[in-house]
Parts: sequence; C-alpha cells; structure tokens
Amino acid sequence: MKIRSKNKSYETVMSLPKGKEYKPKKPDVFFRTLLRVVSLPDLLAVRFRAKYIDMDKLGKKEPCLVLMNHSSFIDLEIAASALYPRPLNIICTTDAFVGKNWLMRQLGCIPTRKFCSDPALVRNMQYALHTLGSSVLMFPEAGYTFDGTSTTLPDYLGQCIKMLGVPVVMIRTYGAFARDPLYNNLQKRRVRVSADVRYLLSPDEIAEKSAEELNGIVSEQFVFDNFRWQQENRVAVKAPFRADFLNRVLYKCPHCLTEGKMEGKGTSLTCRQCGKVWELDEFGSLHTAEGEVYFSHIPDWFAWERECVRQEIEAGTYRLDVPVKISMLVDSKCLYHVGEGRLVHSEEGFVLTGCDGTLEYRQKPTSSYSLNADYYWYELGDVISIGDHRGLYYCFPQTEGDIVAKTRLATEEIWKIARAKMRARRENRK
Repeated sequence: MKIRSKNKSYETVMSLPKGKEYKPKKPDVFFRTLLRVVSLPDLLAVRFRAKYIDMDKLGKKEPCLVLMNHSSFIDLEIAASALYPRPLNIICTTDAFVGKNWLMRQLGCIPTRKFCSDPALVRNMQYALHTLGSSVLMFPEAGYTFDGTSTTLPDYLGQCIKMLGVPVVMIRTYGAFARDPLYNNLQKRRVRVSADVRYLLSPDEIAEKSAEELNGIVSEQFVFDNFRWQQENRVAVKAPFRADFLNRVLYKCPHCLTEGKMEGKGTSLTCRQCGKVWELDEFGSLHTAEGEVYFSHIPDWFAWERECVRQEIEAGTYRLDVPVKISMLVDSKCLYHVGEGRLVHSEEGFVLTGCDGTLEYRQKPTSSYSLNADYYWYELGDVISIGDHRGLYYCFPQTEGDIVAKTRLATEEIWKIARAKMRARRENRK
C-alpha cells in the first residue's frame, strides 16, 4: 500500500488551507456490504471464525462502542465481517484519508490524529452514536503492537466511556499478529485467525462505575501476549522469513549490549557486533546453538529494552539526535515531502528543525502518553511522527541502526516520569 505524495516547501505547506472537518456519515448498506466483500479474500485465506459471547444482550439496532486490540491491517476486515450488517463508524488515522477522502467518509470512517489532542473526536463519536444511531469502532491502543503484547491505553478512556453512555463490546483477535506482525515488512504468514466478540458493559453498569473502575475493566481485556498464545496453542509459523527485520523490535544485544547492530534475516537474529546468533523457531521462541540464550521469549527481551531505556532516562544519559527526511500532513490531499532536518528527543521532549532553517517544532514530554511510530510506513520507511492540530510531521531517520522502537519506549517512560512528578507536586501542595 502506498500514499499519494508531492514535494513542496515547508512555507508553502504551512500556508495551505487546513483540511475541512466533516461530521461523520452513517455508512449505508451498500458500503457496509462493499467493505465486507473486499475483506472476504483475506478472511477466507485465514479461515476466519468469530465466537460471540453474551451478544444477545445487545439490540440489533442498538448503537454501541466497539473496542478492539490492534495487531495488523486485518483487524478492520475482521470487525467489518463480525459485526455485519450493523452500521459502523470507524475511527482511523488521518493518513488513511489521503487521496480517498470521499470513499473513507462513505465507509463511515472518522479521522483522528494519533497521540495528539483531538477535541473533535469525542464530539464526532457522540454524533455517530446518538444522532446517526451508528456503532463506533475504536482501537484504543491507537498503534499496532510491536512485540505482540498490549500497548499503553489512554487514561481518559474510562471517562470517554461514561460520557458516551452506550454498551461496550470488545473484539479480541487470535492469530492476527502471528499472520502479519508489524516488523516483518508486510510479509504474510499462513496462520488461522479467529476473534471473540464479547458484550462487555451495559449502560447501567457504566453509570454505576467510576471512570477509574471502567479503565480497570477495559485494561484487563487488553492484557495479552501473542507469542505466548502461539506457543501455548502450538501455532506453527513455518514461513522461512519469520525473523526478517525482527531487529526493529529487538534492537539491543543482551550479550554485548550494543544497539543498532542486530540483524533479523530468514529465521535468525544476529548481532553484527559480537556475532551472537539466535534462531526463531516455528512456535515463536528464541534459541541459541551455544552460550546463554538470555531471552527465549521476545516480549521479555522487549521489556528488558524498556527497562534499559528507563535507566538511561533516570541517569540523564538518554538522547536521540538523528538526521531525518521530513514529510507533512495538513490535509487529505497529499503527503508533502518538505525537506530534511534533525530530530532531537530527550527528557525535554521533541525538537524538530530543518527545511533550510524555516522549521522549528517543539513538543513537550507531557503532550502524549505514547508515540506514533511505524515500520515500513506506506512502503516509504520506518517513521516517527509528531505534531499537533496545525500539522503532522513524519520523520524518516537517515542513520544506521533501529531507533524507532527505542524512541517509542523512551516517549512512554518519559511521560510516566513527568506525570509522576506532576502528581507529587500536587500532593505536596495539599
């Protein structure tokens, strides 16, 4: 999948009229059926099956909020099939509208900026639910999982659920990550995919619970480990490319502690600094022919990398400073390539400069609890995206080594530290 793009100067892009905001449109039965039909080949290929749990509690025409874990592109196809013919407005990122704004609106899509403040989003959700009588599909994790485990959820989710006041349905997938993990460069594996569709919360239950309690209930539903599921269910991934680009996730060698020298290729993961080699078996576990394995479970390795990043931050040694190519989104017409620059990240947040001195954008560490980061984004490359309501900046690192995963981990840990300090200051003032 590619995206329409043009080369323009930064000044020209910033002077363009910003994209017009539209109220959500209820998808009619033609477009609901179209989405289902288009999804059919992928779903047949994975022999998709859905299990419905307590869904008889939901009226056939009763609008609901659908929460779904986010593993790969097939998630949308699963939802469109499992909930058919229920009208569904789908919350998706603004880049999905580029070059196809009309079609996306007919399909019921609601644009939003990942990990950016978007006051219009809740208004649009309320309009879809209470005025259009349509259900709303939301991926609260916002970004795909990197290591197959749940990602950070926004702490305002419980408050949002209370505000909307409609039943909550949970869709949880099995096998979607194993079929197409984000790191693997869109190479699909032969894996069966299924999903549980569960009636989670009624309006009465929502009304009697606090936002914090609702956050806890939803968070429990988003505790998962796709690699553990694969191992426990003996789901074999025999693809000879299953470790391709695994270095995007496992970027730090636990043997020599070098970063950016890992290489995933075929079924092996190798450190080009010390020569240590791991083999990824067909059930998703790591092995070594000699010496200590360190981590046989990929999420354990990723969690160790997170702890290493946290230690750097606390020691005051964490800093990202890399040259980048910069693209921007300010409307749904095009992705604009505006030039080159430098991206710096530290405890003070992000600083992006470039475009011959015309661009300087700063983002505070408390602006977002996570980071919009992606691999092989629209086949352009690994990307780090920051920005606000005026525009989104897509930064493509022009340096050796894998830094995207580490930057997302650092963003999340810096946010946690900053929030803890803010809470402590509030407590001290009491």
